[in-house]
Amino acid sequence: MHVQILIYDGFDELDAIGPYEILSGAGFRTELATLAPVGRITASHGAVLVPHATLAERPDLLVVPGGGWRTRNPVGTHGEYERGVIPAAIAQRHAAGSTVASVCTGAMLLAKAGILEGRPATTHHAALDDLRAHGADVHPEARVVDDGDVLTCGGVTSGLDLALHLVERHLGPDAARAGARLLEHERRGEVFEARAVR
Repeated sequence: MHVQILIYDGFDELDAIGPYEILSGAGFRTELATLAPVGRITASHGAVLVPHATLAERPDLLVVPGGGWRTRNPVGTHGEYERGVIPAAIAQRHAAGSTVASVCTGAMLLAKAGILEGRPATTHHAALDDLRAHGADVHPEARVVDDGDVLTCGGVTSGLDLALHLVERHLGPDAARAGARLLEHERRGEVFEARAVR
């Protein structure tokens, strides 16, 4: 499975690096990708990363981290939401058949892309009202929401549980347990699987 984690200036480090470690450790071809070719990206807390690739036309899974929403920072999720270029790219990949997942306030970029309207979703607690304003069926109690081709999760460390859920979904519970054990991470919180209630 080809996984791309979309990074951009101001994204939150843990939103991307936690899922990267879990997904690549499970054997998925996982890349940190940017929308356009750039030499480096500076994350919200100052880490500088060199991307592996530019965003493919149709990765199997596109993971979108958040960062900088609550503070309305022009660098980060809020700035990318306002510019609209990344949300348009997300919409294109989703329309082409990519599964799209967000970590934390990355959900706001999915909302701007128009793919959360009327769908179950969650995000960081500080952005739940913003997500609701986009017409999402918000599940604040859920740590991870799985709606088939669109997945969202709560704030920051929820990305670990999202990634482990994806490992379980594609490789089974034993692989997810092994990944959690390797990281010494205890999975927690509710996974709301919308597919199961339809």
